[in-house]
Amino acid sequence: MAKKTTAYVCTDCGADSPRWAGQCSACKAWNTIKEVRLGQDPANSQHLGYSGTTSTVHFLSEVNLTQTERLATGISEFDRVLGGGIVRGGVVLIGGTPGAGKSTLLLQVIANLANQDISVLYVSGEESLQQIAERAIRLSLPLNKIKMLTETSVQSICNTLDEIKPSILVIDSIQVMHTQSSDSTPGSVSQVKESASYLTQYAKKNNVSIFMVGHVTKDQSLAGPMTLSHIVDTQLILASTDDARFRVLRADKNRFGSVGELGFFAMDSTGLKEVKNPSAMFLNRTEKPFPGSVVTVLWEGTRPLLVEIQALVTECQYGNPRRLAVGFDQNRLAMLLAILTRHGGIFTASDEIYANVVGGIKVTETSSDLAILISIVSSLKDTVVPHDSFFFGELGLNGEIRPVANGYARLNDAAKHGFKKAIIPKANAPKKEIAGLKIFPVSSLTEALTALHDIS
Repeated sequence: MAKKTTAYVCTDCGADSPRWAGQCSACKAWNTIKEVRLGQDPANSQHLGYSGTTSTVHFLSEVNLTQTERLATGISEFDRVLGGGIVRGGVVLIGGTPGAGKSTLLLQVIANLANQDISVLYVSGEESLQQIAERAIRLSLPLNKIKMLTETSVQSICNTLDEIKPSILVIDSIQVMHTQSSDSTPGSVSQVKESASYLTQYAKKNNVSIFMVGHVTKDQSLAGPMTLSHIVDTQLILASTDDARFRVLRADKNRFGSVGELGFFAMDSTGLKEVKNPSAMFLNRTEKPFPGSVVTVLWEGTRPLLVEIQALVTECQYGNPRRLAVGFDQNRLAMLLAILTRHGGIFTASDEIYANVVGGIKVTETSSDLAILISIVSSLKDTVVPHDSFFFGELGLNGEIRPVANGYARLNDAAKHGFKKAIIPKANAPKKEIAGLKIFPVSSLTEALTALHDIS
């Protein structure tokens, strides 16, 4: 029998180390290197890639370009994030904090598929069948069409799959699964990696779509080795917003679609419900306008999204003024304040500044630059910005306001929500008028501040 070996692996990034150390040399995290025992495969075993097959050399012109078949789940927000539906043979990893609704969402998905006479199997390694059945009853799901299994051995699961041959498999969760090829305890780096690899190979060879539920760490990243993210085709995160009723589903990785799409859901006693108009979800504003509150139009994936940005500027109470940004990059806030000082003539060096994107959404695009500065100026000068106005545009270091993508679609969506005035980049000004919307096109920060005075 071959000698078993040990390895030292970082639990955060999955990097190997020749010996134990206090700090990982790859990701610089402290106290994350753990010793794991590696199982020994038989000498004559064939190691396959994650695709589950061996291959020969081909020219790209010889590759079959038949469109990948997708299954619609009946939940449009879920299909949107996946890129149009479930891909046959695709492996999806979905993570989220405890109580976010991962198991609830997947149970609703497979129930919809079962109603379409698609064979599904839900494998639970954490909850009992009674607990899942009670949840299904509470959600009013069909109990006689969903096949259930409580098992943690991936070999036993795959043997069951060979018998019933489902099209969709749910693994809840991958952290409790184990494989016979590794002697480590379930949840360890090697077990999670080997179990995910085994299931992915089975999915590719047998054209079975697999959903794996994954745990997250305290910093909201998926637990387990970084290799886990490379193995799967799609990685989803289900997160809560500041309002506990709402959930946001996003894709951090998607081999079959865009990673820019967001899916919005509302949690109630009957499960997760789609939010068809997410802008209304983030625009729950007070009736009376107040300084520092403005609206911008983001572009998330293939649709516009209206969000409120708030700023608070106050005199510094201590020696060092604080600058805090919630929902967008704090370094960008510092850069925008420098632009405001140099090209807007407004000095904030002695003030404390707090900026927040309402609703808990994360802003990654630069189209919100103008709105952020307008909110800061509004709070600083104690000037109310009218509720029916909105702003978007990227700021350059020379004080110019640059155009953003999909400008006309943003304007159109805001007009549908009742907004009447817009300060936007001059290059985004539409060639034809939009009914009920007065547009102030500007090309510099100075012009934008003048237009703000006109609409206020």
